[in-house]
Amino acid sequence: MNAANTANTYKTQQIMTASPEELTLMLYNGALKFVAESMLALEQQDYEKSHNANLRAQAIVREFAATLDMKFELASNWLDLYEYIEYCLIQGNLKKDPAKLAEAKEMLQEFRDTWYQVIKQTRQQKAAAR
Repeated sequence: MNAANTANTYKTQQIMTASPEELTLMLYNGALKFVAESMLALEQQDYEKSHNANLRAQAIVREFAATLDMKFELASNWLDLYEYIEYCLIQGNLKKDPAKLAEAKEMLQEFRDTWYQVIKQTRQQKAAAR
């Protein structure tokens, strides 16, 4: 088995055994990775690579927006934020604007860091309750 197959097998196993909270964290990490790739490719004037990475980040952000439970009032605020991140990604893509991509990346980073802290606190509370 070559290294690529081993890595794919590991990644698949990681996804299949992850909790919903961990999957969300993986999605945030993926979105951040794709925005970073888009920014780097844009800097290198590889517009096709930048575009493709950007589209992958947009797809993740749209997935976050689509899975919000709108029966909670807070969800509409999150929806607005996700829509703004998607807007920044689209504008960054269309106008080749690294500042818009950086803005989307910064917001995603904050969301990801907050989500990580929530997971950490939840695990600590569960451990303390045992």
